[in-house]
Amino acid sequence: MASSAVVLRRVVDRYASLLLAVVVAAAVWASATGAIGVRSPLPPVVVLLVAVASGWAAGLVRARRWPLFLAAAIGWLVLAAAAPGVVASYQAGLRLRGRRLTGFLVGAALVLAGGVLVGLAVGGVRRLTTATFGNVLLLAACLVGFPLVVGLWVRARRDTLAALRDRAERLEREQEARADRVRAEERTRIAREMHDVVAHQVSLMVVHAGALEVTAADPATVEAAALIRETGRQALTDLREVLGVLRQAGPATAPERGLDAIDELIGESRSAGLRVRRRDEGVPSALPATVGRTAYRVVREALTNVRKHAADAETTVCLRYLPDGLEVVVRNGPSEGGQPLPGAGQGLLGLRERVELLGGRLEAAPVDAGFLVRALIPVVDAA
Repeated sequence: MASSAVVLRRVVDRYASLLLAVVVAAAVWASATGAIGVRSPLPPVVVLLVAVASGWAAGLVRARRWPLFLAAAIGWLVLAAAAPGVVASYQAGLRLRGRRLTGFLVGAALVLAGGVLVGLAVGGVRRLTTATFGNVLLLAACLVGFPLVVGLWVRARRDTLAALRDRAERLEREQEARADRVRAEERTRIAREMHDVVAHQVSLMVVHAGALEVTAADPATVEAAALIRETGRQALTDLREVLGVLRQAGPATAPERGLDAIDELIGESRSAGLRVRRRDEGVPSALPATVGRTAYRVVREALTNVRKHAADAETTVCLRYLPDGLEVVVRNGPSEGGQPLPGAGQGLLGLRERVELLGGRLEAAPVDAGFLVRALIPVVDAA
């Protein structure tokens, strides 16, 4: 129903000028032939010329107004035709302001006075219709007053709607600016808290790991301390990048890793003691950066969960290249026990949202006493 109304409005807007021209020309012809007005004694050719000229002027009113005003004056004085005058009065109220509107009213009064003189000279029905006092007042109200008031009302309504629209847009811009300011303040506060708490604790971890690396005599302990120290430094580097993003005034654009960093990620997990192997299936192809970043995040979150909950389990990372996308599968076997690290359970939720934003889907569920994370990332939607 709404689409039909829109199509009808477009058709009306497109052919409104032509329709108005036809209606005005037909009304002038009917008035001059006595169908809806005073029959004119002039030859039909003259009546036809006036009718066609009035219709042409009415159809041209959006571009030029003076032909319609001239046609209205001629049509009233020559044929006592009211249609061009009604349209001209409406257009005057709709488009004219100040001195131009006053000039139109003066001109309309002169044309009505001229019509009275013509009616007195012609006599008969023309005199009775256009030259008597009561009819002159009625004609002034119908030809000039009422259409003019309607045009003024339509213009006032349009101006009011335009002012309300501008005000709404201004308020929306102010609200967006206020929200941006609040977000920037909140991001700055979060960055400050992260720096004061997380960065301090990680720095202590790196210092203690470095001291242990220097003082320990056991080679395995030295190697583990070096790994902790290097991981802590990398965490501090990543934390600085995140804090820099949070302190930015514009949109967050943190540097992201892609498919080329998955091997490095797997190597870090192996250094931490995980048994991880990678398998690729299909023909590797160039993928959008968004797909690569999302795949990296899937693998990183899955391996993080393995380290937390099944550090002794064997894990497989599989990248399956499909014709229309990329499938990432991370599966770990059963764990022999051990104390799992605490987790908030929000990582997979955020990861699912990221994958679904690209038009894909993510599955995460226990399988054969282990756990499976599968993400299907389409290429078309991600591009």
